[in-house]
Amino acid sequence: MGESFPMTGGDGPCSYTKNSSQQRASAASAKSLLTSAILGNLDIERSSRMFAIADLGCSTGPNTFIAMENIIGALTQKCKIEDYSSLPRVSSSFHGRLFPKASLNIIYSAFSLQWLSKAPQELGDVNSPAWNKGRIYYTDAPREVGQAYSIQYAKDMDSFLAARAEELAPGGLMLILMPGRPDGTLPSQNSLGPFLRPLESCLTDMVDEVCKSRNLNN
Repeated sequence: MGESFPMTGGDGPCSYTKNSSQQRASAASAKSLLTSAILGNLDIERSSRMFAIADLGCSTGPNTFIAMENIIGALTQKCKIEDYSSLPRVSSSFHGRLFPKASLNIIYSAFSLQWLSKAPQELGDVNSPAWNKGRIYYTDAPREVGQAYSIQYAKDMDSFLAARAEELAPGGLMLILMPGRPDGTLPSQNSLGPFLRPLESCLTDMVDEVCKSRNLNN
């Protein structure tokens, strides 16, 4: 099972709340798709007395509430569900089972499944053709690096979908929002590239500074 990495809470300058406007805007733009999916595909006749919704992601604060408001708004249209006052948390990775069998009517995951449960082991092995020295992702890396990421991603998706298949109730619905790129495009054209390149540069500079400092101290 992968590790759990929740975002920074609160409303400080480094908090998820202050640095998640793109995710918030994307969730808002998908509201109509989400609503039509619930109205057209969710089978509430097969639900038990308790109706369960799970948001599988790493966000904290307003983004989670906005997503739940959108879902509950659509449910209100469909079955007149009203009001909610709190969102209980589960503190574990969504790459494994989190809830009892057939206990969830709606599963929602936004901008989380693109993150791997762990880095492929080969990336840190100097003897591996997939050694990814000086990089934090696969753009401009050797083909073997991309393959290592793909293999790990396939494992993560298998475990995620297997767990959700156990947890989703009959007639339930799973809604997933995640970034991607069209078939035939280069890895450098992925939607996260503009954000990861400067982050990679900063992290590389920080590592170099630490290495130089340790050499001087020695």
